[in-house]
Amino acid sequence: MPADLLTTTGLLRSVFRRHAAGVAVVTARGEDGPVGFTATSLTSVSAEPPLFSFGVGTGASSWPAISEAGYVGVHVLGEHQQELAATFARSGADRFAPPTVWREGPEGVPVLGGVSAWLVGRIVARVPAGDHRLVIAEVVHGDATGTGRPLLYHQGSFHRLGG
Repeated sequence: MPADLLTTTGLLRSVFRRHAAGVAVVTARGEDGPVGFTATSLTSVSAEPPLFSFGVGTGASSWPAISEAGYVGVHVLGEHQQELAATFARSGADRFAPPTVWREGPEGVPVLGGVSAWLVGRIVARVPAGDHRLVIAEVVHGDATGTGRPLLYHQGSFHRLGG
C-alpha cells in the first residue's frame, strides 16, 4: 500500500474517532438464522420517501445475509445497552444468544428488546463504497416509544451523553 494511502487512511480514522456518533444495531434474517452488527453509520437520508442508510463492510460476517436480504432492522441503543453494543461488535460472538432479548418482527426481521427505538426498512439500494456497501432502506415499520438517553461512540469506546 502506498505511503500516502496509509497516511490518508490513518487521517480518516483519526478524524472520525473525534466524531461522536449514535450507536445502533442492524439486524437481518439470514439463511442460517438472524444476523446483526453494531453500527455508528446510521443516517436519515430522506423524509419523502422515508429513507435511512448505514454502511457495512463486505468482509463482515453479516454482509452475506444483508447482501441478499429484502429487509433490515435498525435499533437505536440507549446508554444502558453498552454490553449489547459490545456483543454485536464482537467477532465470533453468538449475538442472539441470552442475554440478548429479541423476537421475530415485521417482515421476519429480528427486533431487539429494550431499545430506544427501532425501524424495519425495505432495502432499495446497495451502493459500492470502497470496502463497504452503503445500504439504503425505506421505512416500513417501527416504534419510537422507547425511553432513555442515547448511547454514543467516541474515541474508540462507548459513552453516555454528557459523560
